Amino acid sequence: MEFSVQPTESPCLRMLPELTPETAPFWSAGAQGRLLIARCNACGHWIHPPMPVCARCLSRDIMPAPVSGRGTVHSFTINHQAFLPGVDVPFAIAIVELPEQEALRLTTNIVDCPPEAVHIGMEVTVRFLPQGDIYLPLFAPVQAAET
Repeated sequence: MEFSVQPTESPCLRMLPELTPETAPFWSAGAQGRLLIARCNACGHWIHPPMPVCARCLSRDIMPAPVSGRGTVHSFTINHQAFLPGVDVPFAIAIVELPEQEALRLTTNIVDCPPEAVHIGMEVTVRFLPQGDIYLPLFAPVQAAET
């Protein structure tokens, strides 16, 4: 499944992750509009953040695999403090649970809606914010993504 890539004209105001062999697929697959999560080929367990060994079965047969890109807001907070100049506040920081596996969660931002509209249980879908070779997975309410 492919999702939108949202271009940005502003400089990156986020600390960007270091790309490693384990994390590069997660951070770069957004260029093709795909959200990839590490998955154990031995037992099928999804692993996030990506690790070289499966915590469930200890297999090293780990490969990135596409997920639906849909999720549900599990928890969130609204940040009102501009820790860097140029950061627009308030903004929502959320833990989004993906449907592929119980407790498969990502920490992200909720975009394309007012922060006060974010709520636990909100259905969201991935959007990507390109920052050089890194594509940050952000999530928007399903209704906003379908319009």
